[in-house]
Amino acid sequence: MSTSSQDERSVKRRKLDEQIAAEPRLAPAKLPPGAAASPVENFLARTSRRPLAVEGVVENGLVRPIDPTIILPESARVIIVATQPT
Repeated sequence: MSTSSQDERSVKRRKLDEQIAAEPRLAPAKLPPGAAASPVENFLARTSRRPLAVEGVVENGLVRPIDPTIILPESARVIIVATQPT
């Protein structure tokens, strides 16, 4: 279910979104015949590192965890989730 609201994207962002949407879809993954589907949790369980959510702040373009005892490994993969600026 979608709600209708005014498009607040910039012209540049709208053009980029349209370009991405126009790209051809990726081919399905090549799996062996009879391969069973499994949830992503099964894949994550095989890795030695588990996902971790930490609270942080952005300073001069760098993300810094608020808790100084948290030390992320060098070259760690990070997903940044931000609130909309007010």
